[in-house]
Amino acid sequence: MQNRIYCIMRGIAIAVLTVFLVSVVAPVLAVNDDKYGYITIENVDISLEKGKAHINVKYSLDEPTRVIVLLLGKQDLKNKLLKILNYDDATVKNIDMNNAELVVEDVSYNYGRGIYWFPDHQFNVIVPALRINTPQISREFSYTNEIPNGIGYFDV
Repeated sequence: MQNRIYCIMRGIAIAVLTVFLVSVVAPVLAVNDDKYGYITIENVDISLEKGKAHINVKYSLDEPTRVIVLLLGKQDLKNKLLKILNYDDATVKNIDMNNAELVVEDVSYNYGRGIYWFPDHQFNVIVPALRINTPQISREFSYTNEIPNGIGYFDV
């Protein structure tokens, strides 16, 4: 009888431990690659003009964070977006709760006579929809964290 109670208690302890471990591990396994902290990237549009890049980022914020951002300001949001995009010298022109506009000066190599090369680039998250517009072409990428090979363009 005592051995049977011991087995039942041991089984209950193992079941409780298993439920606890699953509840702790499951959120980690469900992390999105397009999410950085409380920001989930939706799309990034980059327009190239001469040697400059105009970047428009659409994102969503976790609901509890929206209140904190409203109360405490957007500095942390700005820092996280700069980290996500991985452009050290980007200037934030406009930022709100679901959209940001940034400008990166001298992002492309200038070969003179209106010829530019926008080099390959690595983002710190997966971008679900990335569009790059030059005066000649538009390239679209899906679920990527990089701009592979770079893009040449003319701007005269």
